[in-house]
Amino acid sequence: MDIKVLGGGCKSCEALLKAVKEAVGRKGVDAEIAYITDMEKIIGYGVMRMPALMIDGKVVSAGKVLKVKEVEKLL
Repeated sequence: MDIKVLGGGCKSCEALLKAVKEAVGRKGVDAEIAYITDMEKIIGYGVMRMPALMIDGKVVSAGKVLKVKEVEKLL
């Protein structure tokens, strides 16, 4: 599974990254997690609101800090 957390490095983005890592650990999912802060790349993904979460190339959340349980449901 390819997971990307997109954000500018703010507290909200860091919180989403932490929740994603915890959810992946709890579910025991084999995933590669990347934290993308390059604004050109983020805009290239079509994301305008951050933080955003992409799973396997699809934006599944934008503009919201998901809780661990919410991330688990998306995995």
